[in-house]
Amino acid sequence: MNAPERHPAGFAQAIERIAAMPAFLEAALHEAGDENLGARPSADEFSLREHACHLRDLEREGYLVRIRRILNEQAPSLESFDGQAVAEARDYPAQDAHAAAHDFAAARRELLSLLAPLAATDFRREGTFEGKRITLADLVAMVDAHDGEHRVGIEAILDAIED
Repeated sequence: MNAPERHPAGFAQAIERIAAMPAFLEAALHEAGDENLGARPSADEFSLREHACHLRDLEREGYLVRIRRILNEQAPSLESFDGQAVAEARDYPAQDAHAAAHDFAAARRELLSLLAPLAATDFRREGTFEGKRITLADLVAMVDAHDGEHRVGIEAILDAIED
């Protein structure tokens, strides 16, 4: 996939969605109210607090690391991020959702600042992730898709609270 050259409008929209995710998360936390931040839709789904912590940690330790490496190294092998193991090890239910959302927003600004000055050719830079060759454009699409999954989960929690 070479998003900047094949679908510049779609790529620009992906960047806009990525940029909007921290505000979406913060608004969701406020809408839910502190009393609902730890409520899980089911035993195997994240609460709003856990969504915030996961987004923060994946941004800092997954996406930012991968983007820096793909920009600074020749065809790096990019590490996976075991979100479930990290969530358990860091005891997400005991953390402050608002602080996590704030830290996520700062990390997302950093990610966007790395992408902003890049030319279309930079988005063709490659690395290997989970045994597959990917480009920086593919990595940006992964961030967008991952955010989309969390938006759906977060909206479902908010809908359940309203019912």
